[in-house]
Amino acid sequence: MKFLLLAFLLAVLGLIGWGVYRNRQPRSIGIHEGQLSACPSTPNCVSSYSEDSTHSIKPFPIAKETGRSPVDTLVRIIQSLPGSKIIQNNDRYIHAEFRSKIFSFVDDVEFLLDNEEQVIHVRSASRVGYGDLGVNRDRVELIREEFMKHVVGN
Repeated sequence: MKFLLLAFLLAVLGLIGWGVYRNRQPRSIGIHEGQLSACPSTPNCVSSYSEDSTHSIKPFPIAKETGRSPVDTLVRIIQSLPGSKIIQNNDRYIHAEFRSKIFSFVDDVEFLLDNEEQVIHVRSASRVGYGDLGVNRDRVELIREEFMKHVVGN
């Protein structure tokens, strides 16, 4: 009986530890040396700074005269998507979390406005696991499609 109780307690502590680890914000989040972090070697990340085909995705173009803040437009788009939560938002940087419905896995999505290049760089990465079945790339492309309708399409 003591063995079963001990096994149960260890299992519960393990699950609590896994939950804390899984939901912990990675150190790679944020602006580092003026850019978003590079993707890890795993295929569960896309970045507009990456050049390899596994991780590379195009930055978002910015129209020169839209009368709207591209960051505000992105925030509105992100907030309209299921499982989203804005963590940080200022005039040139957004960090959002997207939580999956079933297992509550978290993906971190970041945007960095580059006025000089007239683009918004993007990085989207899963916190845990190896692959993501293209979820991060698909989400970024969905956000891009909506962004183009609202900002560049005018």
